[in-house]
Amino acid sequence: MDTTGPSSIDAAEVAKFQAMAAEWWDPAGKFKPLHMLNPVRLDYIAGQIAAEFGRDRKSLRPFEGLRLLDIGCGGGLVSEPMARLGAAVTGADAGAENIEVARVHAAQSDLPIDYRATTAEAILAEGARFDVVLALEIVEHVADPQAFITTCARLLRPGGLLIASTLNRTPQSFAAAIVGAEWIMRWLPRGTHEWSRFIRPDELAGMFEAAGVTVVDRSGMVFNPLGWSWSLSKRDLSVNYLVTGVRQ
Repeated sequence: MDTTGPSSIDAAEVAKFQAMAAEWWDPAGKFKPLHMLNPVRLDYIAGQIAAEFGRDRKSLRPFEGLRLLDIGCGGGLVSEPMARLGAAVTGADAGAENIEVARVHAAQSDLPIDYRATTAEAILAEGARFDVVLALEIVEHVADPQAFITTCARLLRPGGLLIASTLNRTPQSFAAAIVGAEWIMRWLPRGTHEWSRFIRPDELAGMFEAAGVTVVDRSGMVFNPLGWSWSLSKRDLSVNYLVTGVRQ
């Protein structure tokens, strides 16, 4: 792993996900919650990118010509769909095992994704700039969330789009993400999440603004246990949510 310069990664948090790397593409494995969430998450991301860059989502490759960085890409659950939509995708993760899984799966799918076992800070040091930076389900796992968001913002070209998703610090999120997903359903190993590290929407929006990124949207991702499905909500950000901003 390239460790050039300072890093916001938390080694203990990286180790948690490296231990589960082989299961990234198993929809019934430890990443089942992400597989269930992914269609709604992808719909939101595609909608925000299309709106900001004036792209037609009905076209075959609407994001052709856009450079996209997926920080904390894991096994590539979002990187691959973005590549299929035409974006030139770079996927970065601090876990080398995660990247190896992602590379193998992308090769099997014949997708030219530039996967790197590295950090956001190391990519910034290279002078790279992107039209879109994704930071999904990672902000709550880094050592310094503000420093991480600032690095993500600096990786954007002016007018570029930053999209982050995380967990709100509420009683509802403790019940859903820890009691439900870890203790009862056992979708994830106990200790995967630390409730004290969850970030409230206003806190994340403040980090965006401090980094020179203007927030243009906040949306919640809501799980319906009766329909066993996820949906987007403009009102309910109590558990999972996304924030989109534009670098000015």
